[in-house]
Amino acid sequence: MAARNIEKMASIDAQLRLLAPRKVSDDDKLVEYDALLLDRFLDILQDLHGEDIRQTVQDCYELSAEYEGEHKPDKLEELGNMLTGLDAGDSIVIAKSFSHMLNLANLAEEVQIAYRRRIKLLKKGDFADENSAITESDIEETFKKLVAQLKKTPQEIFDALKNQTVDLVLTAHPTQSVRRSLLQKHGRYICYIIFRICLTQLYAKDITPDDKQELDEALQREIQAAFRTDEIRRTPPTPQDEMRAGMSYFHETIWKGVPQFLRRVDTALKNIGINERVPYNAPVIQFSSWMGGDRDGNPRVTPEVTRDVCLLARMMAANVYFSQIEDLMFELSMWRCTDELRDRAHELHRSSKRDAKHYIEFWKQVPPNEPYRVILGDVRDKLYNTRERARQLLANGTSDIPEETTFTYVEQFLEPLEQCYRSLCACGDRPIADGSLLDFLRQVSTFGLSLVRLDIRQESDRHTDVMDAITKHLEIGSYREWPEEKRQEWLLSELRGKRPLFGHDLPKTEEINDVLETFHVISELPSDNFGAYIISMATAPSDVLAVELLQRECHVKQPLRVVPLFEKLADLEAAPAAVARLFSIDWYRDRINGKQEVMIGYSDSGKDAGRLSAAWALYKAQEELVKVAKEYGVKLTMFHGRGGTVGRGGGPTHLAILSQPPDTIHGSLRVTVQGEVIEQSFGEEHLCFRTLQRFTAATLEHGMHPPVSPKPEWRALMDEMAVIATKEYRSVVFKEPRFVEYFRCATPELEYGRMNIGSRPSKRKPSGGIESLRAIPWIFAWTQTRFHLPVWLGFGSAFKHVVEKDPKNLQMLQDMYNQWPFFRVTLDLVEMVFAKGDPGIASLFDKLLVSEELRPFGENLRSKFEETKRFLLQVAGHKDILEGDPYLKQRLRLRDSYITTLNVLQAYTLKRIRDPDYHVKLRPHLSKDYMESSKPAAELVKLNPKSEYAPGLEDTLILTMKGIAAGMQNTG
Repeated sequence: MAARNIEKMASIDAQLRLLAPRKVSDDDKLVEYDALLLDRFLDILQDLHGEDIRQTVQDCYELSAEYEGEHKPDKLEELGNMLTGLDAGDSIVIAKSFSHMLNLANLAEEVQIAYRRRIKLLKKGDFADENSAITESDIEETFKKLVAQLKKTPQEIFDALKNQTVDLVLTAHPTQSVRRSLLQKHGRYICYIIFRICLTQLYAKDITPDDKQELDEALQREIQAAFRTDEIRRTPPTPQDEMRAGMSYFHETIWKGVPQFLRRVDTALKNIGINERVPYNAPVIQFSSWMGGDRDGNPRVTPEVTRDVCLLARMMAANVYFSQIEDLMFELSMWRCTDELRDRAHELHRSSKRDAKHYIEFWKQVPPNEPYRVILGDVRDKLYNTRERARQLLANGTSDIPEETTFTYVEQFLEPLEQCYRSLCACGDRPIADGSLLDFLRQVSTFGLSLVRLDIRQESDRHTDVMDAITKHLEIGSYREWPEEKRQEWLLSELRGKRPLFGHDLPKTEEINDVLETFHVISELPSDNFGAYIISMATAPSDVLAVELLQRECHVKQPLRVVPLFEKLADLEAAPAAVARLFSIDWYRDRINGKQEVMIGYSDSGKDAGRLSAAWALYKAQEELVKVAKEYGVKLTMFHGRGGTVGRGGGPTHLAILSQPPDTIHGSLRVTVQGEVIEQSFGEEHLCFRTLQRFTAATLEHGMHPPVSPKPEWRALMDEMAVIATKEYRSVVFKEPRFVEYFRCATPELEYGRMNIGSRPSKRKPSGGIESLRAIPWIFAWTQTRFHLPVWLGFGSAFKHVVEKDPKNLQMLQDMYNQWPFFRVTLDLVEMVFAKGDPGIASLFDKLLVSEELRPFGENLRSKFEETKRFLLQVAGHKDILEGDPYLKQRLRLRDSYITTLNVLQAYTLKRIRDPDYHVKLRPHLSKDYMESSKPAAELVKLNPKSEYAPGLEDTLILTMKGIAAGMQNTG
């Protein structure tokens, strides 16, 4: 038995080494890490479910590895026959096992990246990695590069840095397929950190045998705990659940990560000769959220939900400050202080209560000879009241705690802390002031009293409905039917006037009431809860003016800045003219005080026109918008609505920022961080640090050393290619009459909603085709089949057209790739997607799920896939996909065999679900019972008793979707 186990493990290890035949560098331990985790997992699987299940997992893996080596379709069929014969319980166990192994493979990669980063820091040398060198800069390296190569003075760098702002906007886009309990309970602080310690220390040379054994046990325990957790969400999350999940990152990494990062910035500044710290109130990093504020197409985000998440955020913020304030009281035990501080402390001491026994520390009155503690004690009392008032308002709608005993505005909170800081500095205790107190001041400046600022997003049509109801009620006509000029004229006359526009007698539909109630919630809550009011599908100045008027009518004391969002190709092209018309209005220019924010959408523009045309349209729109803003003397902030996948504008942060057009960032950047990207960016402390560093360094570098502008001939070629690419993309996606039918058959799009990964419906309208489908399920479906159609469709025909028209254009394209960051990044990301793609898998889905008359459609698309890949390699000057990125190539190869098993299991499971005439002969049950009273595999089937499908099929399908999403490291 033991000998057979060793033979099996040798086989798995050998397969891994065959897939990655050589180390990429001396510090490459990825295969060892992967093999170690796989070894532990297979032992656990055998203990829980028996040797036959382990053998089946291994046989599937080996067949997948053989397919990956030769790409012979008969290997997929052989694998399919093995998988379809499994009974319901065994099928779930196999899907769960491969999904789990992919999560472990991701973890091994994370450890490898962290390990190599440490080696790099110790050597202070160069190393190439997609997570470093070309795709990111260390903040200190960026400073040194700006000084040494670009001849910037340290003072110029310091001035630029302290005046720049990066605002990261966390959104609840439903692309995080892993459950929060797996990310948190067995993931983040416990599992991932234990894994990292275990993996790095198990390979350390100075570890004792006892330590090694204990680490091994801890590793086994965490792998088993994660495997025994149900991966499937049985009910959809509410918007409040999404907000709580998003806010958990603040508690766990971001809260401490921000002051740690700013300390590193201070050190880097010192190393270039700046002996000042970044001011605590410099807005270097800011955070906002859409969770509970984004109502675009999500009927579950109601005014009540918005109110709840705002109060919940205030309660969380007060709680996290409160938990830290006593540590600060312990630290600041000094008695020397300024007269100003001593007088304040005496006054507070005289008027304070004798003791407060609901505190753990300092519940007796602090003596007056500890003035800092007296002042911080008063801050603590107010934080306690702030938290409890928010809790009562959330629970009951009212509170018996007077507002004046709480902090309402962040300035009230900062003022006593600033006084303590000034006093310590004045008394010669600056090193003490620059310790925990400075960190705390930086946290208060960054997070305020609401942790994040909530953006509100609504469709422009919903505001038009409200305006139409008002004008009809006033009997002055139908706003909806008015031309743009008349709308503007009426809105401006009302904005310049003082009279109320409507009263309680305004006839309201449910939708109109929802819009107005949202504005009332904004008016009732403190203004620092909110960020921007974003209008999706904005096309004209009246869209913005309507929101300004509604804010006034609903008595919003400090109106939110109004941000038009341009998404579709036509809207992006028309955006500069629309914004110019808006800036030409005197009333509006006075209102914005020289600052405007404009949001551009990457997801819907890609779905509308394809990735190439969308990327170029976004680039040109930004250039034109900046020109318009300069003409009117307005400082423009671009808000980038990027998804995680390349199809939705995703990609490495550093490259994405440095490839933006010159002058479009200018020290001010807002960008969405969506779904699974939140976990990848903030799931652990070192990830959080890396994310803050990437954004800060790249924004600084872009502002101080803008990328080259494209040559006129490059622009002309891009314009020509974009027209061809859009035509090709739309001819397939929108004009081909049977495309929707083919898409729904060839992918799991129809089953996407069963994953319960978001509160938002997958369609804007229940009926309709691709137009009404949201960008996330559109990308998700093609990612699952590894065909990635929305990313590459259009590129091949565009390349082919310009090269056939004039062979010299090939050289021009190669020059563009080598000299123009925007073009290089666009092509590199598509090349990465081709590395993840596999038309053989898409062909299997067609063979099993698509009717014979539609199959030529798929064959034609697969030939376009291969043609596009050939042209891409030609333009990039590469012989093989990813030849310039050996690390990524290795990582994808190691992952492919796990994904292939899940692809095949998914395709055959969909066949069984959709085709009632498809019958399979089931083999005997494999999974052994761990205890006589328990049948683990059978119990897994019972977790979903209400499924409309045959037992086990729905859970198997969902597990394959989650596993593939983990393997592709993208959901949508």
